[in-house]
Amino acid sequence: MSDRGLTHLDPLGRARMVDVTPKDVTHRRAIARSRVHMTPETASLVARGAISKGDVLSVARVAGIQAAKRTSDLIPLCHPLMIGGVYVNFRIEDDFIEIEAQVETVDRTGVEMEALTACSVAALTIYDMCKSSDRSMVIGDIALWEKTGGRSGVYRRDPDASLGDDVLGGSFTGNSENDENRSV
Repeated sequence: MSDRGLTHLDPLGRARMVDVTPKDVTHRRAIARSRVHMTPETASLVARGAISKGDVLSVARVAGIQAAKRTSDLIPLCHPLMIGGVYVNFRIEDDFIEIEAQVETVDRTGVEMEALTACSVAALTIYDMCKSSDRSMVIGDIALWEKTGGRSGVYRRDPDASLGDDVLGGSFTGNSENDENRSV
């Protein structure tokens, strides 16, 4: 727990939204990642665009963007923010799809929850669109990977601080020159 105590509780222990009006407006960015584990056959169907419901990754991208914009409607104590940009990208591997969401704003509070929500909803959308092919899919490895801006400064997840034996590696929010991983 921080030295500031429980910030989302008032002196009587009731839930409250933190007052951010005294904070400085700064550029803030958060990057989150998640994975949808699936059979190799399902990953291949997604990569080929052969899932019967349609273009899985296009729909998941739009769902993730929409979710980032609606985070304060879903998470009770989140502040509504004017989001400047949301980027949702995917990397298809043999038995999983990795999702990365980057959210940016210029505001008084960060966008970590928006990035995490974008990843979560994109993953749920992938599951929904692929469940007729593979009900054994598992959504997991949802984590904040980077946060910049604000009083607490920069946070970057240590890639060796495991989310499992095969930690998520590298960023793929920009243009990837790496053909080994199929970024979409």
